[in-house]
Amino acid sequence: MNFNVGGPSHLQYSISSSSSDSENDDEVRFLNHLQEFDTQAEVITRMCDNNNRLWAHYIAHQNNQVTHGGSIPGHIVINRDRENADRNLFTDYFAENPRYPDSMFRRRFRMGRSLFLRIFNAVAEHDNYFMQRRDGLGRLGLSGLQKMTAVFRMLAYGMAADATDEYIKIGESTAIQSLKKICRAVVEVFAEQYLRSPNANDVARLLHIGKRRGFPGMLGIAPPAHYVIQGKEYNMGYYLADGIYPKWSTLVQSIHDPRGPKKKLFAMKQEGCRKDVERAFGVLQSRFAIVAGPARFWNKNVLHDIMTACIIMHNMIIEDERDVDAAIEDWMEAPTPEVEIAVDENTRFQEFLARHRQIKDREAHIALRNTLIDHLWEEYTNSEN
Repeated sequence: MNFNVGGPSHLQYSISSSSSDSENDDEVRFLNHLQEFDTQAEVITRMCDNNNRLWAHYIAHQNNQVTHGGSIPGHIVINRDRENADRNLFTDYFAENPRYPDSMFRRRFRMGRSLFLRIFNAVAEHDNYFMQRRDGLGRLGLSGLQKMTAVFRMLAYGMAADATDEYIKIGESTAIQSLKKICRAVVEVFAEQYLRSPNANDVARLLHIGKRRGFPGMLGIAPPAHYVIQGKEYNMGYYLADGIYPKWSTLVQSIHDPRGPKKKLFAMKQEGCRKDVERAFGVLQSRFAIVAGPARFWNKNVLHDIMTACIIMHNMIIEDERDVDAAIEDWMEAPTPEVEIAVDENTRFQEFLARHRQIKDREAHIALRNTLIDHLWEEYTNSEN
């Protein structure tokens, strides 16, 4: 038997067939890997394209916005030309020969130039925030007069902080900060003098003014007073009040429906004097419109400083503009009253009860009012006018 017939050819065929199948498998695997690689590459390419488009959109958006340098990101820098604004302000109101006269200065600043400069100098000395300085580029910053003028525009006219920018060339935030600092400085510098309790000389002056107006002993303040009406001596001052208050010896009320000339004269005089306080607050509101308008701040301390500063400057204006000698001509230096305080607690309590009963004495209230009615009528009938 010939086992070699066709043997070599069959073997060769078998080997060739196996090699071909292996190569085909490798090629298929290679093609599969290549296809997977192409898929991954396509995904990566798409991601890169998306990222590029996002960056391109962000850059285009940023290019369309105006960016500014500075220490505060996003802070808008406006060239307000504050140097020329400062010169114009000085020329308008504070030069030796200002553009606007004294009458217009007083109308716009609510006080005379000398008093305004007195307040400004005291505030600038108290707080260096109002000293003019240079910035990092060497340019002059806002002057103290610019800050002070902006604040007085807000106090006097009730203007919004932003409204002061057009003339003063001051930013809104700086105007608000200046308002807070000036009011605080005014309170710290002048409160001790212009919000103090009345001293002996003040009491003497008020007693003199009350006597000239027909109400001797009328103070409006608490210190004790000694005076004589119709030959009767009194040792407690009194307040003028309306009908809502109790009938105490320290309160003199008007007459609701006066009958007869004497009572009508008393009611007219009493109501005229009593309106002084209401008129004084009305003058305060008309002088400083920020008091009459709605509150512009949330912090109670800031509101307290604004109100207190306006009252202090109101008192300063009254002192600056009134004729001090005309208000009281024959007043003398009044001695400080000496008060002896009882050491014994029981004695002090009994004295307190006695004073309390004396104050709430209804009969004394009626007697004092009747005495004042007769006193005013006597002065009226004896006067030349």
